[in-house]
Amino acid sequence: MTEVDMMDERARVLEKLDELGVAYEMDVHEPVYTIEAMVALGLDKKGIVVKNLFLRDAKGKRHFLVVLPGDRQGDLKAIRDQLGSTALSFGSEERLMRCLKLSKGAVSPLGILNDAEHAVEVVVDRALVGAERLGVHPNDNTATLWLSYDGLRKVIDHCGNTVHFIKL
Repeated sequence: MTEVDMMDERARVLEKLDELGVAYEMDVHEPVYTIEAMVALGLDKKGIVVKNLFLRDAKGKRHFLVVLPGDRQGDLKAIRDQLGSTALSFGSEERLMRCLKLSKGAVSPLGILNDAEHAVEVVVDRALVGAERLGVHPNDNTATLWLSYDGLRKVIDHCGNTVHFIKL
């Protein structure tokens, strides 16, 4: 994704949040690809920075966007067991682009805004429920949006994707 494409995507996400009445704050920063890079920028001091995993089942029929606190490990077996799924693995960059129109490093729960078929199942760690400040990318990794869990849930509900809750 070019810098212009990222700016357009960010503007589109912000417009949708405004349309839905979801309050947010935004920090613009250098591109970050890991939770560690976000911590190095001090973003973890502002709220819960979330980690996002794009997963697929063994046959590639089901896709999952797992949202968990940045300090948690994404135990694929535990996730699989709680979802009643076949073995899980990380989705390829090509699959990520096809399903959510996102590039590696920009994975965000807001990516479901690009899932016109509502095919990707959102999986939320229960530790995030009720949080006042969650840090998520606006579908590009050069900014972090701070919004409440309730705001994020409003977006997910608007999109119509299936939602699962797990405990890691």
